[in-house]
Amino acid sequence: MMLWAVNALIALYLLAPVLVVVATAFTTTGYPVFPPRGFTLRWFESVLNSREFLEAMRLSAVLAAASTAIATVLGTLAALGLARGSFRGRQAVAAIFLSPIFFPAIVLGLALLIFYNRVGLAGTLPGMIAAHAVLTTPFVIRMVMASLAEFDPAVEEAAENLGASRLRTFFQVTLPLIRPGVVAGAVFAFILSFDELVVSLFLAGPGMQTLPIRIFTSLEYSSRPDVSAISTMLILVWLLVGVPLYRRYLDIRHA
Repeated sequence: MMLWAVNALIALYLLAPVLVVVATAFTTTGYPVFPPRGFTLRWFESVLNSREFLEAMRLSAVLAAASTAIATVLGTLAALGLARGSFRGRQAVAAIFLSPIFFPAIVLGLALLIFYNRVGLAGTLPGMIAAHAVLTTPFVIRMVMASLAEFDPAVEEAAENLGASRLRTFFQVTLPLIRPGVVAGAVFAFILSFDELVVSLFLAGPGMQTLPIRIFTSLEYSSRPDVSAISTMLILVWLLVGVPLYRRYLDIRHA
């Protein structure tokens, strides 16, 4: 009983900021206040009727989806090469692939801005997608390598001995077995890309406002509960999409 109470307090402590943000989305005042005063849905209506917020959400979704697709493919292939390969300099190559994790976002943003100015990608959507793919690929690599650590290569050898080609073995044997790592990496990549602010601030061109940038500028010049409403909507999307995805692909009880 004591352990359950301690765990409940820890969970409440971790969820308290989220609960406060959700509560302030329903306040009738023109600024976030907790406990909320009254109950209204007008801030959600304000967000859904705001062209700026809708465009920002659309851009963030497109950017996150495209960079996640690239990061998932590149990260899975890189993880396979690093986990199976025994070439000279393997550790150095692994360190290079994983290096974006260790550099501060402001350093990466400035470095990419300087490089993009020289190659003509500054302020373009392809440049933003490539930058987000660079940021998220290391997380896919780590997740897939974790799955490969528990993978038995004898299963692949058995499939090839039965006449399957290497390509067929990968798609019908290897990929289904390492699917939890691939899906987890893709989920991490999408969330990180959708939430990325610092690098996007450096690389975004005129009229390219992602949702984090839009929220940042909104908080800089006003204190309306619109941001709380957006945050509540994102939490709801995660509950409706992310939780079933977790239970379907990542829950070890269903493995």
